[in-house]
Amino acid sequence: MDGKSEGNNMSRKWIVLGTALAVVLAFVAGVAVFTNRSNQEVKQAAQINSEALVRPHSPVFGNPAAKVTIVEFFDPSCETCRAFYPIVKGMVNASFGQVRLVMRNAPLHHGSDTAVKILEAARVQGKYWEALERALAAQPQWASHDRPQPEMIWALIGDIGLDMTKARADADGPAIDQLLRQDIADMQALKVDRTPGFFVNGTPLREFGEAQLKALVQQELKKSATP
Repeated sequence: MDGKSEGNNMSRKWIVLGTALAVVLAFVAGVAVFTNRSNQEVKQAAQINSEALVRPHSPVFGNPAAKVTIVEFFDPSCETCRAFYPIVKGMVNASFGQVRLVMRNAPLHHGSDTAVKILEAARVQGKYWEALERALAAQPQWASHDRPQPEMIWALIGDIGLDMTKARADADGPAIDQLLRQDIADMQALKVDRTPGFFVNGTPLREFGEAQLKALVQQELKKSATP
């Protein structure tokens, strides 16, 4: 191969590499713009629909009068929700009453609506948190995404002190069905399309992660401490 041919081949290689790099950069830029636009939409939705963040039926963990409220849109079938549950609960426990957790139902996985209704039936009898922890501990057994078996949760919570006849009737009743419809409507109004979805004092968690959530909570705690 002569020098001229070799030079032409090198030029073509650099053109190809340059084109590929441009495509990658364009993709990254597009993702950044899309993510920023999505974050802005969620933020605006939270501002416009602030009443959709917390409802009277929403389970609360922690001091009801806490200055900082973490609202979590939660799917009991979601593996990430299961992983984050002890993290968020630990943040509340370590806050000396300054942070509370409000749970909202976001049944995005197949079968999750049934799981939610069972947990809500336990809530009616004051046993929501016990039932939730039993369900999460056994999530790999009942929440298989290709063949979920949420009815297994009944056996898991049979010894936590529930009136099981009442709980089963409540789970299939109109009150819990309406409650679930409300949570789904709120989830849609707030543009929550994945779980867990967090809001801290109404501010959506824009970049998902444990460190990011803790930083947002700390930011809101500082605000609440400012005279």
